[in-house]
This record gives sequence, structure tokens and C-alpha cells, in this order.
Amino acid sequence: MNAQDVLNACRTSEVELVRFIYCDFTGVQRGKITSVDDLANRLHHGINLTKAQMAFTLLDTVVDIKGMEPVGELRMVPDPETFSMLPWLPSHASLCADLVEKNGERYPACTRTWLKDMISRAGERGFRIQAAFEPEFYLGVKNAQTGRWEPADDAGIYAETGFDFQGTFLTEMTRTLRAMGMMPEMVYHEGGPGQQEISIRHSPALRAADNQMKLRNAVRGVALGHGYHASFAPKPFPWTFGSGAHVHLSVWDSATNRNLMYDPHAEESFSQLGRFFVGGILKHLPAMIALTCPSYNSYRRLQPRSWSTSAICWGYDNRQAAVRAASPFWGREAETSNIEIKAVDGSSNPYLALGAIIAAGLDGVEHQMDPGEPLPMDPSDLSDEERERRGIRNVPNSLRSAVGELACNPLYKELMPELMWRAYQQVKLAECEGFEGRDEEFEIDRHFYAF
Repeated sequence: MNAQDVLNACRTSEVELVRFIYCDFTGVQRGKITSVDDLANRLHHGINLTKAQMAFTLLDTVVDIKGMEPVGELRMVPDPETFSMLPWLPSHASLCADLVEKNGERYPACTRTWLKDMISRAGERGFRIQAAFEPEFYLGVKNAQTGRWEPADDAGIYAETGFDFQGTFLTEMTRTLRAMGMMPEMVYHEGGPGQQEISIRHSPALRAADNQMKLRNAVRGVALGHGYHASFAPKPFPWTFGSGAHVHLSVWDSATNRNLMYDPHAEESFSQLGRFFVGGILKHLPAMIALTCPSYNSYRRLQPRSWSTSAICWGYDNRQAAVRAASPFWGREAETSNIEIKAVDGSSNPYLALGAIIAAGLDGVEHQMDPGEPLPMDPSDLSDEERERRGIRNVPNSLRSAVGELACNPLYKELMPELMWRAYQQVKLAECEGFEGRDEEFEIDRHFYAF
């Protein structure tokens, strides 16, 4: 799709307003709207944005960051390939945008551009990355008496009653995603009351991240029409299941179009290259988690026996491990072999999260990093001696600790532009200062609404 196709689609469908959307360091999707009357110009030169915009925190405070002062301009330049009508608001459409300097040159803190860098890095090695996010979220309502968020229903884990409670919402979501160019696969009530999960078909890496942006927007928009607020916050209700946004990923040979994670002669048909890729993720996971689980609330979810991630390990179909080598589907083994990275949640910027995973995995392949023995059990059931023998340690237990690991990680320091590297840490540490010392209710309320 090109710019002219976008203009034609808007005319044909009587679109009035078009959103240009980007994602900042907080994981919040932000943007501006142009009238269709000026769309042709805006598709070419973008919409202006202050350089200070990337210095905002989740608490809507601005961090004093050199290079992100409120002096100077950026441009949000949309990618026509990301155009989508918004079925719940038929007069609206949206586009994902890159942030560029006002002279058209690269802006070093653009997260979408950084993901492109990591995709190019894979391409230089003959690899094509396929991926999909698998987001969970809660439908909630605000109690008028207490002012607190509550789940929209009381159905239990995978309970069929939950399918009935939210049946009309799930049907509309399925039709909406299909109309926006995504292929929904699994759509169902999840573990917690009011919690849902929607997975869509995998795509090339950049499109996978764009799809996560579109899906989150769609879920929130459709939910409002049903009288709910939808939240992708990692742990909006401390007493029940958290919400992840697990990433499924596979590595393909660009020349032969062969899935390089599949080897019919290997244990569980999981290739040596796949093991090296996992080895890289595990090596860099303590730092990577600052990019994939980047909110203060994220660390309520990353607990033992929570089906998320608490220990740095991997295994075949082990849902308590940080990385699961997923069993392929019958008759489609070569096409469906993949890994699932569980230490990702819906508060993440999808471009940073997926870029961080790709960077770590490629480092593992390049240096042939051994991930160790696959773990056939819950790591919480291991003795201290066995954990030490296997080299298993816990992930960081707070956002501040994770940012500290990121600051010491040479891979991400090398691969990130200096401004992005420095500013991301400053924003996250400012968020820590904003939430540390505040009560649980403040944290929950702010994260539920933001995500």
C-alpha cells in the first residue's frame, strides 16, 4: 500500500480523521490526528512533535534529558503499509509512524526505527524473523462507590461461562481484527475474572510489532462500546492472574524459506540454532527484561509459580520457564516450530521488546551460547543445590534492578543509539521514583488506566 492507496481508501470509506501513532518509552501509544483534508500533505512531511515528547513518564511528568528538551521539532512520518480503518469508529483510520528529525534524517530515539535495525541485523546473517505477540488483558469497570477498578465478570480460568459473559465482545473483536488486516487465531476468556486473550497469526517482525499496536488500540476501542475499560497492565488485580504479552518467534532462512528452528533429527525436533538463540536470550534476560517488562507494575507478575517468569531457564513446553520451546502442530512441524518468550507484558513498547529479543537471540547464535539443559519441571521445585548446578538464577525483582542490569549490558549499549540508551534509563528511573513509596492502590489505578 502506498500514499495514494491510503488517500483512495479514505475517500471511498468516507474517513474524516486519521491518527498518526507512535509508542514512547513508557509503552503508551500516543499520537496526533489529521483531518483527511490535509492528509496528502501530512503523508509526505508528517506531523510535528516536540523533542521533549519522548521524555514523558507514565505519570505524565517530563524528565530533564539532554537532547530531549522542549526546543526543536520532530516529525511523525507514517508508514502507508500500516493503514487501518477503525471499525468501531468508522470515520477514523490510523497509521503507525516513525519519528524523524525535521530535516528528514533518522531520529536516534525512534523505537520503530531501532526494531528495523535489528531486523536488518538478522537479514545480514541470512535470517528472517517471524513473530507474534500473544496479549492478555482485563475488561474492567470502575466501582462508583469505591473508585476502584473491578473485573467485568467473575468467570474462572477457561470457564465456558466466561465465553458467554463476553461473547458479543469477543465476536466483535474477531470481526474488527479481521477488518484491520489481522488474522485472529485464539480468542477466549483467560484465567482471571474478566481476563481475555487474543492471539493473531505470526508475521514478519516489523509487522508483528505494528499488529500489537493495532490490536491494543482495537481492544480498548471495542471495549468502550461495550461499557468496559480494557487494560493490558501486567498485574491490575494483585489477587489473581497477571497479564502477559508472550512473544512467539521463529527464525527462517531468507534464501530457502526454511524454518531454522526445526530439525527432525534433534531432541523434540528443536534445532541447534534454536538452542543457541535461546542461549542468547537467557544470557541477556536480566537486562532484556527492562525492555520487555518495563513498568513498575510488571514485577508483581514475575513471581514463582505464576506461569510468567521468575527464573532464568528454558524447557520443552515448560510454562514456568522464561523461554518455552513450543511443540509444533501435527503435520505442520517444519512450519510451526517456535519459541515462546514469556517475560514480556502489555506495558512494553512492542518495537523495543521485539528488537531486544532479536538482538539477544542473534548474539546467542553468533557466539554459540549454550542455554544449558532443558528444564522438565517448575524451577521453584528445584533445591538450591540443583539450581546452582544448572546455573539458574532469578530475574530482577524490580524495575530499578532491571534498569541496573540494562545499564551494565554491553550488547544493548553497543546496539542502541546513545540518546535512546541514555534517555530510556532516565525515564524508567524517574518512574521508579514516582511509584516507590506510593501505596498499592495508586500503582494499580495508574497502570490500569495507562495501559
